[in-house]
Amino acid sequence: MKTRYFISAALLALTTVSCTDLDVDIKSQYTEYPDSEIALSARINNAYYAFRGALGRRYDELISCNSDEYTAVSFDGDYLNGRDMSNISLHMVNADASNSQLAVYNDIQAGIVNCNQLLMDLGEGEDQVSLIAPLRAARAFYTFLLMDNWGDTPIIDYKVLDDNSAIERSPRAEVAKWIESELLAIRDDCPSEVSEATYGTPTCWMVDALLAKLYINWNVYTQDVTSSSWSSTTPNEKLNDCITACDRVIKSQLFNLNDGYKEKFMYTNGAQIKDFIYAMPYDAVTAQGMSYARFRTWRRGQNDNGFYSIEMTNSVGGNMTLTPQFVELFCLPGDDRNTVIAGNTGENIDEESFDVYQYDNATGMPTNVRNTYKGDLVTFSKSITLATGYDEDGNLRVPNADLNCGATLTGWTQGYRSIKFFPDINDYNVYSRNQDNDVPIFRYADIILMKCEAIVRGGTATLGDTPQSLFNQIRKYVHAPELNHDPDLQEILDERGREFLDEHWRRNDLIRFGDFERDWGFKYDYNPDAANPQYRLLPLARDVLNANANWTQNEGY
Repeated sequence: MKTRYFISAALLALTTVSCTDLDVDIKSQYTEYPDSEIALSARINNAYYAFRGALGRRYDELISCNSDEYTAVSFDGDYLNGRDMSNISLHMVNADASNSQLAVYNDIQAGIVNCNQLLMDLGEGEDQVSLIAPLRAARAFYTFLLMDNWGDTPIIDYKVLDDNSAIERSPRAEVAKWIESELLAIRDDCPSEVSEATYGTPTCWMVDALLAKLYINWNVYTQDVTSSSWSSTTPNEKLNDCITACDRVIKSQLFNLNDGYKEKFMYTNGAQIKDFIYAMPYDAVTAQGMSYARFRTWRRGQNDNGFYSIEMTNSVGGNMTLTPQFVELFCLPGDDRNTVIAGNTGENIDEESFDVYQYDNATGMPTNVRNTYKGDLVTFSKSITLATGYDEDGNLRVPNADLNCGATLTGWTQGYRSIKFFPDINDYNVYSRNQDNDVPIFRYADIILMKCEAIVRGGTATLGDTPQSLFNQIRKYVHAPELNHDPDLQEILDERGREFLDEHWRRNDLIRFGDFERDWGFKYDYNPDAANPQYRLLPLARDVLNANANWTQNEGY
Protein backbone atom coordinates (compact mmCIF):
# COMPACT_ATOMS: atom_id res chain seq x y z
CA MET A 1 0.00 0.00 0.00
CA LYS A 2 1.04 3.64 -0.35
CA THR A 3 2.19 5.06 2.94
CA ARG A 4 2.64 8.58 1.62
CA TYR A 5 -1.04 9.37 2.10
CA PHE A 6 -1.28 8.51 5.77
CA ILE A 7 -2.58 11.52 7.65
CA SER A 8 -3.44 12.10 11.27
CA ALA A 9 -6.62 10.63 12.68
CA ALA A 10 -8.02 14.10 13.36
CA LEU A 11 -7.44 15.27 9.79
CA LEU A 12 -8.80 12.01 8.39
CA ALA A 13 -11.93 12.42 10.48
CA LEU A 14 -12.49 15.97 9.25
CA THR A 15 -11.89 14.96 5.66
CA THR A 16 -14.15 11.92 5.87
CA VAL A 17 -17.06 13.70 7.51
CA SER A 18 -17.23 16.50 5.00
CA CYS A 19 -16.44 14.39 1.93
CA THR A 20 -19.32 11.99 2.43
CA ASP A 21 -22.01 14.70 2.16
CA LEU A 22 -21.79 15.14 -1.58
CA ASP A 23 -25.36 16.21 -2.29
CA VAL A 24 -24.56 19.84 -1.54
CA ASP A 25 -26.82 22.70 -2.53
CA ILE A 26 -25.11 25.28 -4.72
CA LYS A 27 -25.54 28.04 -2.15
CA SER A 28 -25.11 25.97 1.00
CA GLN A 29 -22.83 27.14 3.80
CA TYR A 30 -20.34 24.87 5.52
CA THR A 31 -20.46 24.30 9.25
CA GLU A 32 -17.80 26.56 10.73
CA TYR A 33 -14.49 24.78 11.23
CA PRO A 34 -12.01 25.47 14.03
CA ASP A 35 -9.51 28.13 13.01
CA SER A 36 -6.52 25.82 12.77
CA GLU A 37 -4.07 24.54 10.20
CA ILE A 38 -5.49 21.03 10.38
CA ALA A 39 -9.03 22.28 9.73
CA LEU A 40 -7.86 24.38 6.78
CA SER A 41 -6.01 21.37 5.37
CA ALA A 42 -9.16 19.27 5.66
CA ARG A 43 -11.22 21.86 3.83
CA ILE A 44 -8.62 22.20 1.09
CA ASN A 45 -8.68 18.40 0.71
CA ASN A 46 -12.46 18.59 0.33
CA ALA A 47 -12.04 21.12 -2.45
CA TYR A 48 -9.22 19.34 -4.30
CA TYR A 49 -10.49 15.78 -3.96
CA ALA A 50 -14.28 16.11 -4.21
CA PHE A 51 -14.06 14.23 -7.52
CA ARG A 52 -12.27 11.24 -5.98
CA GLY A 53 -15.30 9.11 -5.19
CA ALA A 54 -16.99 9.73 -8.54
CA LEU A 55 -13.85 9.12 -10.58
CA GLY A 56 -13.18 5.91 -8.67
CA ARG A 57 -16.39 4.27 -9.84
CA ARG A 58 -19.55 5.93 -11.14
CA TYR A 59 -17.91 8.51 -13.42
CA ASP A 60 -15.76 5.70 -14.78
CA GLU A 61 -18.85 3.61 -15.54
CA LEU A 62 -20.66 6.52 -17.16
CA ILE A 63 -17.92 7.85 -19.41
CA SER A 64 -16.13 4.61 -20.27
CA CYS A 65 -19.28 2.69 -21.19
CA ASN A 66 -20.67 5.58 -23.24
CA SER A 67 -17.61 5.35 -25.51
CA ASP A 68 -16.47 2.56 -27.83
CA GLU A 69 -14.17 1.18 -25.12
CA TYR A 70 -16.75 -0.91 -23.27
CA THR A 71 -19.95 -2.85 -23.56
CA ALA A 72 -21.63 -3.29 -20.19
CA VAL A 73 -23.18 -6.77 -20.11
CA SER A 74 -25.30 -8.72 -17.62
CA PHE A 75 -25.55 -12.39 -16.65
CA ASP A 76 -29.14 -13.70 -16.45
CA GLY A 77 -30.14 -10.63 -14.45
CA ASP A 78 -26.90 -10.46 -12.47
CA TYR A 79 -25.50 -6.93 -12.83
CA LEU A 80 -28.49 -5.84 -14.91
CA ASN A 81 -29.58 -3.26 -12.31
CA GLY A 82 -32.48 -1.90 -14.32
CA ARG A 83 -30.27 -1.62 -17.42
CA ASP A 84 -28.36 1.23 -15.79
CA MET A 85 -25.06 0.45 -17.54
CA SER A 86 -26.36 -1.34 -20.63
CA ASN A 87 -28.40 1.78 -21.44
CA ILE A 88 -25.22 3.82 -21.23
CA SER A 89 -23.48 1.44 -23.64
CA LEU A 90 -26.38 1.62 -26.08
CA HIS A 91 -26.54 5.45 -26.07
CA MET A 92 -30.04 5.30 -24.65
CA VAL A 93 -29.16 6.73 -21.24
CA ASN A 94 -32.19 7.08 -18.99
CA ALA A 95 -32.22 9.76 -16.29
CA ASP A 96 -33.95 7.39 -13.86
CA ALA A 97 -32.39 4.01 -14.64
CA SER A 98 -28.86 5.42 -14.73
CA ASN A 99 -29.35 7.88 -11.89
CA SER A 100 -26.47 6.39 -9.87
CA GLN A 101 -23.99 7.12 -12.66
CA LEU A 102 -25.46 10.46 -13.78
CA ALA A 103 -25.63 11.74 -10.20
CA VAL A 104 -21.85 12.23 -10.24
CA TYR A 105 -22.98 15.69 -11.34
CA ASN A 106 -23.68 16.31 -7.64
CA ASP A 107 -20.19 15.16 -6.62
CA ILE A 108 -18.60 17.54 -9.11
CA GLN A 109 -20.90 20.39 -8.14
CA ALA A 110 -20.00 19.76 -4.51
CA GLY A 111 -16.39 20.40 -5.45
CA ILE A 112 -17.40 23.80 -6.82
CA VAL A 113 -19.28 24.59 -3.61
CA ASN A 114 -16.29 23.55 -1.50
CA CYS A 115 -13.97 25.77 -3.54
CA ASN A 116 -16.35 28.72 -3.37
CA GLN A 117 -16.83 28.52 0.37
CA LEU A 118 -13.08 28.51 0.93
CA LEU A 119 -12.58 31.38 -1.50
CA MET A 120 -15.21 33.41 0.31
CA ASP A 121 -13.66 32.69 3.70
CA LEU A 122 -10.10 33.39 2.55
CA GLY A 123 -10.96 36.76 1.04
CA GLU A 124 -8.92 38.43 -1.65
CA GLY A 125 -5.78 39.49 0.19
CA GLU A 126 -2.42 39.32 -1.55
CA ASP A 127 -1.15 37.01 1.18
CA GLN A 128 -3.73 34.39 0.16
CA VAL A 129 -2.88 34.22 -3.56
CA SER A 130 -0.98 30.94 -3.20
CA LEU A 131 -4.16 29.32 -1.87
CA ILE A 132 -6.71 31.20 -3.96
CA ALA A 133 -5.25 30.51 -7.42
CA PRO A 134 -5.19 26.68 -7.12
CA LEU A 135 -8.72 26.72 -5.69
CA ARG A 136 -9.94 28.72 -8.67
CA ALA A 137 -8.13 26.27 -10.96
CA ALA A 138 -9.90 23.35 -9.27
CA ARG A 139 -13.24 25.16 -9.58
CA ALA A 140 -12.59 25.76 -13.29
CA PHE A 141 -11.76 22.07 -13.73
CA TYR A 142 -15.00 20.96 -12.08
CA THR A 143 -16.96 23.44 -14.21
CA PHE A 144 -15.19 22.04 -17.28
CA LEU A 145 -16.29 18.49 -16.41
CA LEU A 146 -19.93 19.58 -16.14
CA MET A 147 -19.76 21.59 -19.36
CA ASP A 148 -17.95 18.85 -21.27
CA ASN A 149 -20.51 16.17 -20.43
CA TRP A 150 -23.78 18.05 -19.84
CA GLY A 151 -23.47 21.23 -21.93
CA ASP A 152 -25.09 24.31 -20.38
CA THR A 153 -23.70 24.69 -16.87
CA PRO A 154 -24.07 27.17 -14.00
CA ILE A 155 -21.20 29.62 -13.63
CA ILE A 156 -21.05 29.62 -9.84
CA ASP A 157 -18.84 32.37 -8.50
CA TYR A 158 -18.47 32.60 -4.72
CA LYS A 159 -19.59 36.25 -4.92
CA VAL A 160 -23.13 35.10 -5.78
CA LEU A 161 -23.41 32.50 -3.02
CA ASP A 162 -25.67 34.75 -0.95
CA ASP A 163 -27.97 35.57 -3.85
CA ASN A 164 -31.41 34.19 -3.08
CA SER A 165 -32.35 33.91 -6.75
CA ALA A 166 -32.33 30.54 -8.47
CA ILE A 167 -29.08 29.48 -10.09
CA GLU A 168 -29.47 29.14 -13.85
CA ARG A 169 -27.48 27.09 -16.34
CA SER A 170 -25.40 29.33 -18.60
CA PRO A 171 -25.03 28.56 -22.32
CA ARG A 172 -22.16 26.20 -23.01
CA ALA A 173 -20.24 28.71 -25.14
CA GLU A 174 -20.35 31.28 -22.32
CA VAL A 175 -19.12 28.68 -19.85
CA ALA A 176 -16.18 27.78 -22.10
CA LYS A 177 -15.18 31.43 -22.35
CA TRP A 178 -15.53 31.88 -18.58
CA ILE A 179 -13.30 28.86 -17.95
CA GLU A 180 -10.72 30.29 -20.33
CA SER A 181 -10.76 33.69 -18.62
CA GLU A 182 -10.49 32.11 -15.16
CA LEU A 183 -7.53 29.95 -16.12
CA LEU A 184 -5.67 32.78 -17.83
CA ALA A 185 -6.25 35.02 -14.80
CA ILE A 186 -4.79 32.61 -12.25
CA ARG A 187 -2.30 30.59 -14.26
CA ASP A 188 0.82 32.50 -13.21
CA ASP A 189 -0.21 32.51 -9.54
CA CYS A 190 -0.48 28.71 -9.36
CA PRO A 191 2.60 26.82 -8.14
CA SER A 192 5.13 25.76 -10.74
CA GLU A 193 6.84 23.24 -8.46
CA VAL A 194 6.44 19.58 -9.45
CA SER A 195 7.05 17.36 -6.44
CA GLU A 196 5.32 15.03 -4.04
CA ALA A 197 4.14 18.14 -2.18
CA THR A 198 2.19 19.40 -5.21
CA TYR A 199 1.19 16.00 -6.61
CA GLY A 200 -2.56 15.72 -7.11
CA THR A 201 -3.10 19.47 -6.68
CA PRO A 202 -3.56 22.23 -9.27
CA THR A 203 -0.32 23.70 -10.62
CA CYS A 204 0.30 26.11 -13.47
CA TRP A 205 1.04 23.04 -15.61
CA MET A 206 -2.36 21.58 -14.78
CA VAL A 207 -3.84 24.92 -15.88
CA ASP A 208 -1.94 24.71 -19.18
CA ALA A 209 -3.15 21.15 -19.77
CA LEU A 210 -6.75 22.16 -19.05
CA LEU A 211 -6.42 25.15 -21.37
CA ALA A 212 -5.06 22.91 -24.12
CA LYS A 213 -7.98 20.50 -23.63
CA LEU A 214 -10.43 23.41 -23.72
CA TYR A 215 -8.90 24.85 -26.89
CA ILE A 216 -8.65 21.59 -28.84
CA ASN A 217 -12.40 21.13 -28.17
CA TRP A 218 -13.32 24.76 -28.82
CA ASN A 219 -15.57 23.93 -31.79
CA VAL A 220 -17.43 21.41 -29.64
CA TYR A 221 -18.06 23.85 -26.82
CA THR A 222 -18.83 27.06 -28.71
CA GLN A 223 -21.01 25.64 -31.49
CA ASP A 224 -24.19 23.58 -31.32
CA VAL A 225 -22.64 20.14 -31.23
CA THR A 226 -26.10 18.57 -30.87
CA SER A 227 -27.07 19.78 -34.35
CA SER A 228 -26.84 17.39 -37.29
CA SER A 229 -25.16 20.21 -39.22
CA TRP A 230 -22.23 20.47 -36.80
CA SER A 231 -18.93 19.46 -38.41
CA SER A 232 -15.81 18.12 -36.70
CA THR A 233 -13.65 19.72 -39.42
CA THR A 234 -14.87 23.31 -39.02
CA PRO A 235 -11.82 25.59 -38.56
CA ASN A 236 -10.92 26.04 -34.90
CA GLU A 237 -9.87 29.58 -34.00
CA LYS A 238 -8.05 28.39 -30.86
CA LEU A 239 -5.57 25.95 -32.39
CA ASN A 240 -2.55 28.23 -31.92
CA ASP A 241 -3.65 28.92 -28.35
CA CYS A 242 -3.74 25.16 -27.80
CA ILE A 243 -0.21 24.87 -29.18
CA THR A 244 1.00 27.74 -26.97
CA ALA A 245 -0.40 26.05 -23.85
CA CYS A 246 1.22 22.75 -24.84
CA ASP A 247 4.52 24.49 -25.50
CA ARG A 248 4.63 25.95 -22.01
CA VAL A 249 4.45 22.42 -20.60
CA ILE A 250 6.99 21.08 -23.10
CA LYS A 251 9.50 23.89 -22.51
CA SER A 252 9.28 23.44 -18.73
CA GLN A 253 11.20 20.14 -19.12
CA LEU A 254 9.51 18.97 -15.92
CA PHE A 255 7.65 16.10 -17.60
CA ASN A 256 8.69 13.27 -19.88
CA LEU A 257 7.77 9.88 -21.33
CA ASN A 258 10.59 7.91 -19.72
CA ASP A 259 8.39 5.72 -17.50
CA GLY A 260 7.32 2.35 -18.86
CA TYR A 261 3.72 2.25 -20.03
CA LYS A 262 2.55 -0.56 -17.77
CA GLU A 263 4.33 0.68 -14.65
CA LYS A 264 2.67 4.09 -14.91
CA PHE A 265 -0.69 2.61 -14.01
CA MET A 266 0.31 -0.10 -11.51
CA TYR A 267 -0.70 0.20 -7.87
CA THR A 268 2.81 1.52 -7.10
CA ASN A 269 2.39 4.64 -9.26
CA GLY A 270 2.51 8.13 -7.84
CA ALA A 271 4.50 11.36 -7.83
CA GLN A 272 7.52 9.61 -9.33
CA ILE A 273 5.71 9.21 -12.68
CA LYS A 274 6.96 12.11 -14.83
CA ASP A 275 4.19 11.69 -17.39
CA PHE A 276 1.52 12.71 -14.84
CA ILE A 277 0.70 16.43 -14.88
CA TYR A 278 -2.44 16.14 -12.75
CA ALA A 279 -3.66 12.94 -11.13
CA MET A 280 -6.16 11.78 -8.55
CA PRO A 281 -4.28 10.02 -5.72
CA TYR A 282 -5.80 6.86 -4.28
CA ASP A 283 -4.79 4.68 -1.37
CA ALA A 284 -6.69 1.58 -0.25
CA VAL A 285 -6.58 2.82 3.35
CA THR A 286 -6.53 6.62 3.49
CA ALA A 287 -7.81 7.74 0.07
CA GLN A 288 -10.40 5.16 -0.88
CA GLY A 289 -12.85 4.89 -3.76
CA MET A 290 -10.90 3.45 -6.70
CA SER A 291 -12.31 0.03 -7.70
CA TYR A 292 -11.79 -0.44 -11.45
CA ALA A 293 -10.66 -4.07 -11.13
CA ARG A 294 -13.98 -5.01 -9.56
CA PHE A 295 -15.84 -4.47 -12.84
CA ARG A 296 -13.07 -5.38 -15.31
CA THR A 297 -12.13 -8.76 -13.80
CA TRP A 298 -14.26 -11.55 -15.29
CA ARG A 299 -17.25 -12.53 -13.17
CA ARG A 300 -15.70 -15.57 -11.46
CA GLY A 301 -12.10 -14.48 -11.68
CA GLN A 302 -11.82 -14.17 -7.90
CA ASN A 303 -11.87 -17.91 -7.29
CA ASP A 304 -9.02 -20.24 -6.39
CA ASN A 305 -6.69 -20.62 -9.37
CA GLY A 306 -8.43 -17.52 -10.70
CA PHE A 307 -7.49 -14.49 -12.77
CA TYR A 308 -4.74 -13.39 -10.38
CA SER A 309 -2.01 -15.33 -8.63
CA ILE A 310 -3.65 -14.51 -5.28
CA GLU A 311 -7.21 -15.60 -4.59
CA MET A 312 -9.63 -12.71 -4.12
CA THR A 313 -11.76 -12.78 -0.98
CA ASN A 314 -14.11 -10.12 -2.36
CA SER A 315 -16.24 -10.84 -5.42
CA VAL A 316 -15.93 -9.07 -8.76
CA GLY A 317 -18.53 -7.88 -11.25
CA GLY A 318 -16.97 -8.56 -14.63
CA ASN A 319 -19.65 -6.63 -16.49
CA MET A 320 -17.33 -4.14 -18.26
CA THR A 321 -16.06 -5.91 -21.36
CA LEU A 322 -13.94 -4.33 -24.09
CA THR A 323 -15.77 -3.99 -27.40
CA PRO A 324 -14.27 -6.06 -30.23
CA GLN A 325 -13.99 -2.88 -32.30
CA PHE A 326 -11.87 -1.14 -29.68
CA VAL A 327 -9.64 -4.18 -29.18
CA GLU A 328 -8.70 -3.97 -32.87
CA LEU A 329 -6.69 -0.82 -32.07
CA PHE A 330 -4.15 -2.92 -30.16
CA CYS A 331 -2.74 -4.46 -33.32
CA LEU A 332 0.72 -2.89 -33.42
CA PRO A 333 3.58 -5.41 -33.04
CA GLY A 334 5.85 -4.78 -30.07
CA ASP A 335 3.56 -2.11 -28.59
CA ASP A 336 3.93 -2.03 -24.79
CA ARG A 337 0.30 -0.93 -24.54
CA ASN A 338 -0.75 -4.40 -25.67
CA THR A 339 0.23 -5.70 -22.22
CA VAL A 340 -2.73 -3.98 -20.55
CA ILE A 341 -5.21 -6.07 -22.57
CA ALA A 342 -6.14 -9.56 -21.39
CA GLY A 343 -6.65 -10.84 -24.91
CA ASN A 344 -4.88 -11.38 -28.21
CA THR A 345 -3.08 -8.28 -29.48
CA GLY A 346 -0.24 -7.35 -31.82
CA GLU A 347 0.63 -10.13 -34.26
CA ASN A 348 -2.15 -12.28 -32.74
CA ILE A 349 -4.91 -9.69 -33.13
CA ASP A 350 -6.87 -11.86 -35.61
CA GLU A 351 -7.23 -14.75 -33.18
CA GLU A 352 -10.76 -14.86 -31.79
CA SER A 353 -10.15 -16.66 -28.49
CA PHE A 354 -7.60 -16.07 -25.74
CA ASP A 355 -6.31 -18.70 -23.31
CA VAL A 356 -6.21 -17.02 -19.91
CA TYR A 357 -3.22 -17.49 -17.63
CA GLN A 358 -3.04 -16.10 -14.12
CA TYR A 359 -1.55 -12.64 -13.73
CA ASP A 360 1.24 -12.13 -11.24
CA ASN A 361 0.32 -9.78 -8.41
CA ALA A 362 3.76 -8.17 -8.29
CA THR A 363 4.33 -7.52 -12.00
CA GLY A 364 0.90 -7.54 -13.59
CA MET A 365 2.24 -9.91 -16.24
CA PRO A 366 0.86 -13.38 -17.12
CA THR A 367 2.35 -16.44 -15.44
CA ASN A 368 2.58 -19.95 -16.89
CA VAL A 369 -0.36 -21.10 -14.72
CA ARG A 370 -3.70 -21.42 -16.47
CA ASN A 371 -6.77 -19.77 -15.02
CA THR A 372 -9.37 -22.46 -14.36
CA TYR A 373 -12.90 -22.49 -12.97
CA LYS A 374 -14.22 -25.66 -11.35
CA GLY A 375 -11.63 -27.61 -13.30
CA ASP A 376 -12.40 -26.03 -16.68
CA LEU A 377 -9.82 -23.94 -18.54
CA VAL A 378 -10.77 -20.28 -18.90
CA THR A 379 -10.77 -18.82 -22.40
CA PHE A 380 -11.92 -15.31 -23.37
CA SER A 381 -13.64 -14.63 -26.68
CA LYS A 382 -12.94 -11.36 -28.49
CA SER A 383 -16.50 -11.06 -29.75
CA ILE A 384 -19.42 -10.76 -27.34
CA THR A 385 -22.27 -13.20 -27.94
CA LEU A 386 -25.56 -12.66 -26.14
CA ALA A 387 -27.30 -15.65 -24.61
CA THR A 388 -30.02 -17.49 -26.51
CA GLY A 389 -31.97 -20.69 -25.91
CA TYR A 390 -33.63 -21.40 -22.55
CA ASP A 391 -32.58 -20.43 -19.06
CA GLU A 392 -32.63 -22.73 -16.02
CA ASP A 393 -36.31 -21.96 -15.44
CA GLY A 394 -37.26 -22.94 -18.99
CA ASN A 395 -37.81 -19.36 -20.15
CA LEU A 396 -36.79 -18.48 -23.69
CA ARG A 397 -33.79 -16.17 -23.85
CA VAL A 398 -34.28 -13.53 -26.53
CA PRO A 399 -31.33 -11.14 -26.94
CA ASN A 400 -32.36 -7.60 -26.09
CA ALA A 401 -31.09 -4.43 -24.45
CA ASP A 402 -30.32 -6.36 -21.25
CA LEU A 403 -27.12 -7.41 -23.09
CA ASN A 404 -27.36 -10.72 -21.27
CA CYS A 405 -24.47 -13.12 -21.85
CA GLY A 406 -25.81 -15.83 -19.54
CA ALA A 407 -24.64 -16.92 -16.10
CA THR A 408 -22.33 -19.69 -17.30
CA LEU A 409 -18.60 -19.96 -17.81
CA THR A 410 -19.15 -19.23 -21.50
CA GLY A 411 -21.25 -16.17 -20.68
CA TRP A 412 -18.90 -14.79 -18.02
CA THR A 413 -15.92 -14.94 -20.39
CA GLN A 414 -17.38 -12.98 -23.30
CA GLY A 415 -15.10 -10.12 -24.34
CA TYR A 416 -11.51 -9.22 -23.58
CA ARG A 417 -10.59 -7.34 -20.38
CA SER A 418 -8.51 -4.35 -19.41
CA ILE A 419 -5.85 -4.83 -16.73
CA LYS A 420 -4.40 -1.36 -17.16
CA PHE A 421 -5.05 -0.30 -13.56
CA PHE A 422 -3.76 -3.55 -12.13
CA PRO A 423 -4.80 -4.05 -8.49
CA ASP A 424 -2.77 -5.14 -5.49
CA ILE A 425 -4.90 -8.12 -4.53
CA ASN A 426 -3.64 -8.03 -0.94
CA ASP A 427 -5.12 -4.56 -0.43
CA TYR A 428 -8.17 -5.39 -2.55
CA ASN A 429 -8.91 -8.26 -0.16
CA VAL A 430 -8.30 -6.41 3.11
CA TYR A 431 -9.83 -3.05 2.22
CA SER A 432 -13.11 -4.05 0.57
CA ARG A 433 -12.09 -3.87 -3.12
CA ASN A 434 -10.26 -0.55 -2.78
CA GLN A 435 -7.19 -0.09 -4.96
CA ASP A 436 -3.99 1.93 -4.63
CA ASN A 437 -3.68 3.02 -8.28
CA ASP A 438 -3.61 6.76 -8.86
CA VAL A 439 -5.68 7.81 -11.88
CA PRO A 440 -4.11 10.41 -14.19
CA ILE A 441 -6.31 13.20 -15.48
CA PHE A 442 -3.77 15.12 -17.57
CA ARG A 443 -0.59 13.53 -18.92
CA TYR A 444 2.40 14.74 -20.85
CA ALA A 445 1.54 12.19 -23.55
CA ASP A 446 -1.76 14.03 -24.00
CA ILE A 447 0.09 17.32 -24.38
CA ILE A 448 2.18 15.78 -27.17
CA LEU A 449 -0.81 14.35 -29.01
CA MET A 450 -2.95 17.48 -28.58
CA LYS A 451 -0.18 19.58 -30.10
CA CYS A 452 0.15 17.04 -32.93
CA GLU A 453 -3.59 17.20 -33.58
CA ALA A 454 -3.69 21.00 -33.43
CA ILE A 455 -1.00 21.25 -36.12
CA VAL A 456 -2.74 18.68 -38.33
CA ARG A 457 -5.98 20.65 -37.99
CA GLY A 458 -4.23 23.80 -39.23
CA GLY A 459 -2.28 25.27 -36.32
CA THR A 460 1.22 26.68 -36.68
CA ALA A 461 4.08 24.29 -35.91
CA THR A 462 6.56 25.47 -33.25
CA LEU A 463 9.80 24.40 -31.55
CA GLY A 464 10.86 22.50 -34.66
CA ASP A 465 8.07 19.95 -34.10
CA THR A 466 6.08 18.32 -36.87
CA PRO A 467 3.02 16.10 -36.58
CA GLN A 468 5.24 13.14 -37.45
CA SER A 469 7.92 13.96 -34.87
CA LEU A 470 5.33 14.50 -32.13
CA PHE A 471 3.39 11.36 -32.99
CA ASN A 472 6.57 9.30 -33.05
CA GLN A 473 7.51 10.46 -29.56
CA ILE A 474 4.54 8.38 -28.41
CA ARG A 475 5.31 5.43 -30.67
CA LYS A 476 8.97 5.41 -29.63
CA TYR A 477 8.43 5.26 -25.88
CA VAL A 478 5.95 2.37 -26.19
CA HIS A 479 8.23 0.56 -28.69
CA ALA A 480 5.58 0.57 -31.44
CA PRO A 481 6.35 1.01 -35.16
CA GLU A 482 7.04 4.65 -35.98
CA LEU A 483 5.34 6.51 -38.84
CA ASN A 484 7.21 7.61 -41.95
CA HIS A 485 4.65 10.35 -42.68
CA ASP A 486 2.57 12.97 -40.92
CA PRO A 487 -0.43 11.28 -39.27
CA ASP A 488 -3.93 12.06 -40.43
CA LEU A 489 -6.80 12.66 -38.03
CA GLN A 490 -7.92 9.02 -38.07
CA GLU A 491 -4.43 7.87 -37.10
CA ILE A 492 -4.37 10.40 -34.25
CA LEU A 493 -7.77 9.27 -32.98
CA ASP A 494 -6.68 5.63 -33.09
CA GLU A 495 -3.46 6.46 -31.25
CA ARG A 496 -5.37 8.32 -28.58
CA GLY A 497 -7.52 5.21 -28.13
CA ARG A 498 -4.45 3.05 -27.50
CA GLU A 499 -2.75 5.58 -25.25
CA PHE A 500 -5.66 6.71 -23.06
CA LEU A 501 -7.78 3.59 -22.51
CA ASP A 502 -9.55 3.84 -19.13
CA GLU A 503 -8.55 7.49 -18.67
CA HIS A 504 -11.98 8.92 -19.52
CA TRP A 505 -11.08 10.96 -22.60
CA ARG A 506 -12.41 8.56 -25.25
CA ARG A 507 -15.98 9.92 -25.26
CA ASN A 508 -14.58 13.44 -25.53
CA ASP A 509 -12.31 12.38 -28.40
CA LEU A 510 -15.03 10.54 -30.33
CA ILE A 511 -17.29 13.59 -30.25
CA ARG A 512 -14.53 16.00 -31.30
CA PHE A 513 -13.51 13.76 -34.20
CA GLY A 514 -17.13 13.28 -35.34
CA ASP A 515 -16.97 9.57 -34.58
CA PHE A 516 -19.42 9.25 -31.69
CA GLU A 517 -22.23 7.88 -33.87
CA ARG A 518 -20.07 5.18 -35.47
CA ASP A 519 -21.39 1.63 -35.18
CA TRP A 520 -19.86 -0.41 -32.35
CA GLY A 521 -21.06 -2.90 -29.79
CA PHE A 522 -24.82 -3.48 -29.82
CA LYS A 523 -26.08 0.09 -29.87
CA TYR A 524 -27.58 -0.05 -33.38
CA ASP A 525 -29.07 -3.48 -32.71
CA TYR A 526 -31.23 -2.30 -29.82
CA ASN A 527 -31.36 1.49 -30.13
CA PRO A 528 -32.80 2.73 -33.45
CA ASP A 529 -32.13 6.31 -32.29
CA ALA A 530 -28.41 5.78 -31.60
CA ALA A 531 -27.41 8.28 -34.31
CA ASN A 532 -29.23 11.14 -32.59
CA PRO A 533 -26.63 13.94 -32.26
CA GLN A 534 -28.36 15.17 -29.11
CA TYR A 535 -26.80 12.21 -27.31
CA ARG A 536 -23.45 14.01 -27.56
CA LEU A 537 -24.65 15.55 -24.30
CA LEU A 538 -25.63 13.40 -21.34
CA PRO A 539 -29.00 13.78 -19.62
CA LEU A 540 -29.26 15.29 -16.18
CA ALA A 541 -29.89 12.77 -13.41
CA ARG A 542 -33.36 12.70 -11.89
CA ASP A 543 -31.81 13.69 -8.55
CA VAL A 544 -30.21 16.74 -10.16
CA LEU A 545 -33.46 17.85 -11.77
CA ASN A 546 -35.36 17.37 -8.53
CA ALA A 547 -32.84 19.53 -6.68
CA ASN A 548 -32.97 22.26 -9.34
CA ALA A 549 -36.64 22.68 -10.20
CA ASN A 550 -35.93 25.58 -12.58
CA TRP A 551 -33.74 23.43 -14.83
CA THR A 552 -35.01 21.50 -17.83
CA GLN A 553 -33.74 18.19 -19.14
CA ASN A 554 -31.32 18.20 -22.07
CA GLU A 555 -33.05 17.81 -25.41
CA GLY A 556 -33.59 14.28 -26.66
CA TYR A 557 -34.06 12.65 -23.26
